[in-house]
Amino acid sequence: MHVCVPLPVALVLGLSVLLTGCDEEALLGSAPAVTAEALPVDAPPQSALATATLLPVKGRAPKTGYDRDLYGHAWKDVDRNGCDTRNDILRRDLTEQVLKDGTNGCVVLAGTLADPYSGLPIAFVRGQATSSDVQIDHVVALSDSWQKGAQQWDTPTREAFANDPLNLLAADGPLNQQKGDGDTATWLPPNDAFRCAYVARQVGVKYTYGLWVTQAERDAMVRVLSTCPTQPLPAGALQPAQPVAAP
Repeated sequence: MHVCVPLPVALVLGLSVLLTGCDEEALLGSAPAVTAEALPVDAPPQSALATATLLPVKGRAPKTGYDRDLYGHAWKDVDRNGCDTRNDILRRDLTEQVLKDGTNGCVVLAGTLADPYSGLPIAFVRGQATSSDVQIDHVVALSDSWQKGAQQWDTPTREAFANDPLNLLAADGPLNQQKGDGDTATWLPPNDAFRCAYVARQVGVKYTYGLWVTQAERDAMVRVLSTCPTQPLPAGALQPAQPVAAP
């Protein structure tokens, strides 16, 4: 069955026809509105905290059938800018970059990451023994998405999801491995100062793509975001509709 889900605005224009076969209206859909009475105290209606209350709550589906290949070739150049997704994110997130000659400014040989997960700087050097020091994390893990709605997507939609900058962050390699496919209920970055932004990004990704959460996951999201009720959704996430007065 061909399933259309909302995609980030930045991807919709460039990828809707190429990857999903859906028209723009079908992809974006209509965002549900929050009633004023349903909003958490002090949470603006389009904040990450308010949006977390809109995520559907269901049980985790079986992981049966999950395979990374179902999300397309790893780090494919989906935006056709001549550079793979991994290097796109390294160039976005690293400073003091050294780029490889002859790659049209694509391949990052070295740079410095202000790692959001640990709060520490990491010197990145491209090489067989060192590249893994900085990894590209799927903030909402691919396996987690599979268990919470992505089984119903077609391969082009999963490919778009796997390469969407909204869902990608350069991060400390060992911490990314520690996270695995954990959700908000099972893993948070040790850097407390980044937790609100991290959870807001998970909320934004799940809301944009129509993925669900478990009850424990939503409880954890609300718990973290209640400490920062005005935290916005990340740029590129689908914004909820403005609240409507309850009848």
